[in-house]
Amino acid sequence: MKKNELERFRSRLLALRARCNGDRSQLADEALRKAQENTGNLSNMPIHMADLGSENFEQEFTLSLLENEEEVLSKIDAALERIRAGTFGTCEECGQPIARERLKVIPYTPYCIACARKLESKS
Repeated sequence: MKKNELERFRSRLLALRARCNGDRSQLADEALRKAQENTGNLSNMPIHMADLGSENFEQEFTLSLLENEEEVLSKIDAALERIRAGTFGTCEECGQPIARERLKVIPYTPYCIACARKLESKS
């Protein structure tokens, strides 16, 4: 892969990381706010059990989104490390080049389409 193309991918990954960090921060604040609301004084507690269940569901959903953001951030950092190591764009499973179109859509992917499908079917 050419140096200028690698630099474009690096810039894109850094922008994605910045966006994910912002999303992660916002989700963490939201989850913390919901946790504080649920443990606050009784005057803030909903009267109906369904309201309490909805609030718990929203908090769990927010925490799930936060977990997903953490996973994407980890993959982005791994992709940036592959750029530094000179292995970016090479499938970690089969060693073949990853299609540029795939990298444009998912720049942090470590696998080509065939290997990703194979690994996905195993899990």
